[in-house]
Amino acid sequence: MSRYIDILNRGREILKFCEIEDFDTDAWLLFEYVFEMNRTSYFLHQLDENHNISLENKYIELIKARCSRLPLQHITGHQEFMGFDFFVNENTLIPRQDTEILAEKALEYIRKYMDLKSANSDNTGVSIMDMCTGTGCIGIAIAKLLPNIRVTGADVSDKALEVAEKNRKNLSADNISFVKSDIFDNIDSNIKYDFIISNPPYIKTGDIKNLMEEVRLHEPFIALDGSEDGLYFYRKITGEAGKRLKEGGYLMYETGCDQAQEVSSIMKDAGFCNIKVFKDLAGLDRVVTGRLHH
Repeated sequence: MSRYIDILNRGREILKFCEIEDFDTDAWLLFEYVFEMNRTSYFLHQLDENHNISLENKYIELIKARCSRLPLQHITGHQEFMGFDFFVNENTLIPRQDTEILAEKALEYIRKYMDLKSANSDNTGVSIMDMCTGTGCIGIAIAKLLPNIRVTGADVSDKALEVAEKNRKNLSADNISFVKSDIFDNIDSNIKYDFIISNPPYIKTGDIKNLMEEVRLHEPFIALDGSEDGLYFYRKITGEAGKRLKEGGYLMYETGCDQAQEVSSIMKDAGFCNIKVFKDLAGLDRVVTGRLHH
C-alpha cells in the first residue's frame, strides 16, 4: 500500500518529467478529484496508507493523460467560472479567468443600466444576448447573478449548445435560453436587446499552429479561428449590432491583448460611442465596450 503523500508526490514527479508547466497544481487537482479529499483532509491523512488500489491506479492513469497534453478540465469535466461550477468537454472552449473580466464588467454596466431605468420609472425588462456562447458561462453567470433579466445565448455549434444547455440545467438558470444561430442569422430581427456581449473566436488562422498543445489539439478549431486577421467576428457582429440593439444599448467584447484598438475602430465606424477599453489582471487590454448612439 502507498501513503497518500507518496501517491501525490509520484503524480507531481511524473508531470514535472513530462514538462507540464503547472505540474504541482495539476497533480493536486487530479488527486483531489480522484480521492475526493480537500486540503484539510489531506494534511490530516497524508501519512495514512491508501487501501483502495483502484483509486491509486486511476490517479496515475489520469496523470498520464495529462502528460499527453489533454487539458485538466477535459479530464475532470469541470471548470469554475465566476464562482459557478461549469461542465466542459472537447466541444467548447474552456472558460478562462480573463473572460471573467468581461462578465464582471457586463454585470457592472447592466446594474447601472437597470438603476437608470428604475429612476426613469421604466419597468420594461432588460434583455441580454450572449453571442458565441460556447459553454454558456458568460450568459449563465449573468443570469444567475441578475435573476430579473432575460438572457439568450447563441452559438452555431450543436455540440456547444448541448454543453450550454447541460450547464443551464445543472445550475438551475431558468432565465436563460439558447438558440442555434450563425451570428444573427437565426435570431428574430424584431427583437432588440439592451446588451450584446460576446467572446468570439479571435485567433488569427495562421497563429493557431503556434498555440500550446492543450489548446491547439484539444479545443475546437471553430471556437478559436477568427480568420486571417482575427477580426472577422468583430466586424460581423458589430455590423449587425446596430440593428439588434435598443437605442442606448451596449456592445461588449472580449478581445485578444493586441486587438482592442482595432476593435474600437470597428465599433466607432459602426456608430458606437463612449468606447472604452479595460485591462485584465495582467495589465493587458482585454475588454472593449461601446454604446449605440441614442
